[in-house]
Amino acid sequence: MRLPNLLAAGMLLLLTGCAALIPQETLEGQGSQAAWNTHKAQISTLDGWQISGKVGIRAPKDSGSGTLFWLQRQDYYDIRLSGPLGRGAARLTGRPGKIELEVANQGRYQAASPEALLEEQLGWRLPVSHLLWWMRGLPAPDSRSLLTLDAGSRLARLEQDGWQVQYLSYVEQNGYALPERIKLSGENLDVTLVIKDWQPRQLGH
Repeated sequence: MRLPNLLAAGMLLLLTGCAALIPQETLEGQGSQAAWNTHKAQISTLDGWQISGKVGIRAPKDSGSGTLFWLQRQDYYDIRLSGPLGRGAARLTGRPGKIELEVANQGRYQAASPEALLEEQLGWRLPVSHLLWWMRGLPAPDSRSLLTLDAGSRLARLEQDGWQVQYLSYVEQNGYALPERIKLSGENLDVTLVIKDWQPRQLGH
């Protein structure tokens, strides 16, 4: 290999290595990196849960509150919203290759992603794929995030992909510290979640 080519290849390897070293998470706040890593590793093992609680949604054309039920079983989810949310009860189910939204008195719809489906049918630009992580108090792993830790080295605030997520309180359930009150803001949408019942599961693979 010629010297210029060798130098170019070396520079490319160096740049690739530097890109790989850029951290996905930037940490601020009171907690420690080590304690956060331990907490994150523990919560990441949860690949199943059942949640019930309340949800409030404020959007330019549609605001209201209702109840939330969320069943997660590894890569399958069943999310149900009911109450005076402006458009009636809705049920979002998903597994790889099949995302479906059922809206009371309107019908059943499918799309390539849960985000596209909610935007098409309800007008909400809600990052459902990120919520799978945010609900557990974790940043989604596939994009950069700014984390503010509380004194217990859990998330107090998260900024990711144009969204701000505040964790107002946590609850201990089966040895896990899990979010109890969450506020999300972004995409002209404000969402408040109050989780009344957490049933975490570690299903394995």
